[in-house]
Amino acid sequence: NTGLVEVPMGITLRELIFDVGGGIQNGKRFKAVQIGGPSGGCLPEAFLDLPVDYDSLCGAGAIMGSGGLVVLDEDTCIVEVARFFMSFTQSESCGKCVPCREGTKHMLNILQKIVDGKATLEDLALLEETALVVKDASLCGLGKTAPNPVLTTLRYFRDEYIDHVVHRICPAQVCQAMREFWIDPEKCRTCGKCARVCPVSCISGRPKVPYVIDQAKCIKCGSCFEACPFDAIVIKWRRKGNA
Repeated sequence: NTGLVEVPMGITLRELIFDVGGGIQNGKRFKAVQIGGPSGGCLPEAFLDLPVDYDSLCGAGAIMGSGGLVVLDEDTCIVEVARFFMSFTQSESCGKCVPCREGTKHMLNILQKIVDGKATLEDLALLEETALVVKDASLCGLGKTAPNPVLTTLRYFRDEYIDHVVHRICPAQVCQAMREFWIDPEKCRTCGKCARVCPVSCISGRPKVPYVIDQAKCIKCGSCFEACPFDAIVIKWRRKGNA
């Protein structure tokens, strides 16, 4: 049940989401609730019994903001959520003070590296350090609260960041850089259409011999997947153990 509702201060997140809101659609598992708008925080299942009031939310790393809530299910990538909200707040920065102007830009760049599968643990440490500096040194409320989505997701969902950075996997199967394209030799008709549309020429083959994709060169653009008329291109998501 989406929309605008009026509830008493002190109602728990569980009551608000499951009783008033009707819970998660399609039997999906609850993952987090993002509360307080773009400068708010993401709180995991452990906080469902937290009362919705100013002090309780601030203590958990979120804010009341305008009272908006976004409920996230198991198919949501928490790192992409942080990147999305950081993109918004970075574009809204007035640019007057250096911590907010440059800090949010730097955080956004690191988050982009993470979802692109190019970040390191050093980048992750720098992301957290930068977020704390921006929160402490910015002049206005936007800069001081802009790091909240990053800090709360790092605090409560650090394992998901580690999956992206160390294992190069996206548990929610959202970040496209974490997927791989393979050609099913049983379905391949060796027409060569996939090779012709590949922008980096990483697909090779010849008539009557199934084509193959060089995973080291593939940029995960999906052009081959869209071009194949025989549904021979298969998407495989990296998992722990085969990443």
